[in-house]
Amino acid sequence: MKTTAFFVSMLMTMLPSAVVSAQQKPTTGYAPVNGLKMYYEIHGEGDPVVLLHGAFMTITNNWTAPWGNGATDWIAELSKTRKVIAVEMQGHGRTADIDRDITAENLADDVAALLDYLKIPKADILGYSLGGGAAMQCAIRHPEKVRKVVIMSYTFRRDGWVKEKNDAMPKLTPEAFKGSPIETEYKKLSPTPDKFADLVNHIKAAAAKPYDFGADKFKATKAPMFFIFGDADGVRLDHIAEMIRLKGGEVSGDLGPRSESRLAILPDTTHVMLMFRMSTIVPMANDFLDAKPSKQ
Repeated sequence: MKTTAFFVSMLMTMLPSAVVSAQQKPTTGYAPVNGLKMYYEIHGEGDPVVLLHGAFMTITNNWTAPWGNGATDWIAELSKTRKVIAVEMQGHGRTADIDRDITAENLADDVAALLDYLKIPKADILGYSLGGGAAMQCAIRHPEKVRKVVIMSYTFRRDGWVKEKNDAMPKLTPEAFKGSPIETEYKKLSPTPDKFADLVNHIKAAAAKPYDFGADKFKATKAPMFFIFGDADGVRLDHIAEMIRLKGGEVSGDLGPRSESRLAILPDTTHVMLMFRMSTIVPMANDFLDAKPSKQ
């Protein structure tokens, strides 16, 4: 229980009350997808990139909050050169929960349906944590809709997380978030503001279940992937190596063709602290998304 309390205290310390930075007013709406009324915002112009937040998060406290320590507004930075489509997934923020498991597969199907609704044939996907799992499943289940994928801290099997993390997540309680910015944001934005405990228990139930996206399916994905982790992220290093290896990594690029996929492991960085690393991550992500296919 001490591990769980420490994790929640990290979130409460690092996520200040949300304050939206000044920028051009986005286009907003609710898309009818798979039984949801899915909230979305569109910022900027250019090639489309979909942002998928982490568990318990919203657009504001994942992407546009003033995180401090040099981090700024992810959406403002990315939308300088791209059309940024930020969403709030099932049960999060302004998107109400429904009677359906919160799985990466279901969330990916929602993203694909959203792209259809917005008449966007293909997009890049950038996902953090739970959103990273949904981003992977977008590439697996809807390859025709995905150009490139940036995955920040997620695994394609449950055993990719360290044991302590797998043990901690199912022990989270609604009381652990009491008075936190996460609970406050939920009550402020949700169409069901009194059901935060239900969301916590819904996510906790999902976290307790084993999952495996399948190494063969993962290897078969066509979209290049950029894997971004912290060195104290809660993800096993051998699993990270397996992921990049499945996407064609572990080669000597000086001696022959190298994979279109990429890997970055940030030093002195935990799972939560990745969101403090915007000034490092966004330039790398832009370089990856802008890169042209290499000649093989």
